[in-house]
Amino acid sequence: MDLLGQVAGWPAETVAVGVLRDGEVVGSHGPRDQVFRWASVTKLATTVAVLVAAEEGVVDLDEPAGPPGSTVRHLLAHASGLPFDEGPPIAKPGQRRIYSNAGFEALAAHLEATAEMPFAEYLGAAVLRPLGLVAELRGSPAAGLEGTLDDLLRFGAELQRPSLVAAETLAEATAVQFPGLVGVLPDIGRMDPNDWGLGFELRDAKSPHWTGTRNSPRTFGHFGGSGSFLWVDPEPGLALACLCDLDFGPWALEAWPRLSDTVVEAT
Repeated sequence: MDLLGQVAGWPAETVAVGVLRDGEVVGSHGPRDQVFRWASVTKLATTVAVLVAAEEGVVDLDEPAGPPGSTVRHLLAHASGLPFDEGPPIAKPGQRRIYSNAGFEALAAHLEATAEMPFAEYLGAAVLRPLGLVAELRGSPAAGLEGTLDDLLRFGAELQRPSLVAAETLAEATAVQFPGLVGVLPDIGRMDPNDWGLGFELRDAKSPHWTGTRNSPRTFGHFGGSGSFLWVDPEPGLALACLCDLDFGPWALEAWPRLSDTVVEAT
């Protein structure tokens, strides 16, 4: 897929991108076996681990977790009231969409306690090893995964053709949770509403956005501060994965939507 060659003009030294159609790789550019930081794309893998735990009965999405009044569902949907980083709540649960690394760390701690095993071990057993990933969690469950493009593409394929959880579970996770909440999409701006699923950021009608203008409102995924992203668009059956060695910045908000639009138009 020559169209992916446009990434050669990005300011990053090394970029690895790949396109999936219905779970199959249809094009890639750059090294597929080089390890990169996933940053906040990690949250998607953590989410799937929690969804597996929910299906196994290890946790219930609506059981208490996090600050008073919060549940597992609130933590996944960035609606628990916890701040971005460690600290006391800054809102009541269900009141605002506050993007929170601390919320995902509380989520992992809750799963550790209920599963009676370290979160990294649960993530490996529930998600990484079943998908054949070499990625490893080297830090926070909110942002600590490191892995290759092949890892991210395998994970993206799982989101297109789920095998670890039921299709109905993934459908719930990619539907709006706590509709109508206002919040800030990190590094992009205030959104009203700032719709989110269970761990998955939802494109909906957000503008500006890190995906393309030709992505459907049903597009879901996540981006990370390390210059990483993964989106899945169910309408054309496409997914686009990206890892690179340049942190997110204004360059990304120009380059990523342009690449996304090119992929949707060409495939």
